[in-house]
Amino acid sequence: MADEYPMYALSEEHQAIREAVRAVCDAKVAPYATDVDENARYPQEAADALQAADFHAPHVPEEYGGAGADALATVIVIEEVARACVSSSLIPAVNKLGSLPVQISGSEELKKKYLSKLAAGEGGFSYCLSEPDAGSDAVSMKTKAVRDGDHWVLNGVKRWITNAGVSEFYTVMAVSDPEARSKGISAFVVEKSDEGVSFGAPEKKLGIKGSPTREVYLDNVRIPADRMIGPAGTGFETAMKTLDHTRVTIAAQAVGVAQGALDYALGYAQERQQFGKPIADFQGLQFLLADMGMKVEAARQMTYAAAGRSERGDKDLTFFGAAAKCFASDVAMEVTTNAVQVLGGYGYTRDYPVERMMRDAKITQIYEGTNQVQRIVMARQLLAGIQSRL
Repeated sequence: MADEYPMYALSEEHQAIREAVRAVCDAKVAPYATDVDENARYPQEAADALQAADFHAPHVPEEYGGAGADALATVIVIEEVARACVSSSLIPAVNKLGSLPVQISGSEELKKKYLSKLAAGEGGFSYCLSEPDAGSDAVSMKTKAVRDGDHWVLNGVKRWITNAGVSEFYTVMAVSDPEARSKGISAFVVEKSDEGVSFGAPEKKLGIKGSPTREVYLDNVRIPADRMIGPAGTGFETAMKTLDHTRVTIAAQAVGVAQGALDYALGYAQERQQFGKPIADFQGLQFLLADMGMKVEAARQMTYAAAGRSERGDKDLTFFGAAAKCFASDVAMEVTTNAVQVLGGYGYTRDYPVERMMRDAKITQIYEGTNQVQRIVMARQLLAGIQSRL
């Protein structure tokens, strides 16, 4: 009977993917995580290892040379990498974020050109939506796109761009019709090598220090008209559809870093001796560990449920993507903070990884829409009568 009831159980293929990713991370990601954080350097070892194993952009369809991983498999990849190093998990996560607009709305020519290059490891893909004065209110962006014959000319500044300067390709949202508000925003593929593209200095961040976050400057960047993603005026719609799917990957990051912190806290609690016995024997600490484990599992179930909806394109994906991202990131912040508490004074030092995990976890409550914005999204969905039906 159990074999006939696969609900809430991973397939053998998904389990195998987890084992494969964990093996890569144990060998090539985790050993460098501390150095990556301490020196705020790009995790090149992780990038090389993930690319060699085809985990750098697993979502790319097979027809474009990718692994063709479904949404759940992609979530598992990101979760496992984040368990070892959140900075490194931004490689597969941002490659999906940056390229998904092309996959969702791009012409077949754009897909063949750019998804194939991404799959082949010829360059990463970043996502340029936010600006210095346009964060949660993305419609107020000022970056302009002006048609000039068979080209578009882009001018503006994009801010908080993950892996900027490292990625070769950028999905850029720009205003092509100033009078049309959200219907006047279009999406384009910009290449790092395009004349007029430059980058600001890396931000000095609390966490995810191994993933460069920089401004992207567009100074009369002239690109062929066929690099527009979808019809003119559909860029904002494409951007929002993309975030519905990719918020699930942020939830995966959150689950991963929370699991990493829990694993470390469990090991420490069983080894650390006080009053003649392991601190894991004290009921007060057991209750803390139990709550940590319970919440990590709840976050994982919600994230996997959202991944299923992403793969199917269910109408309640907007709610579930926001809910998974919001809940899992809140859990990640709580669990990593409690992991520091389990280690006591040692947890507060950089000699142990849990303080890095706590710092890294914070960003999951902020990017791809703050958790306050996620609650607005969820409330609107509920008030519109869109609710899940199992």
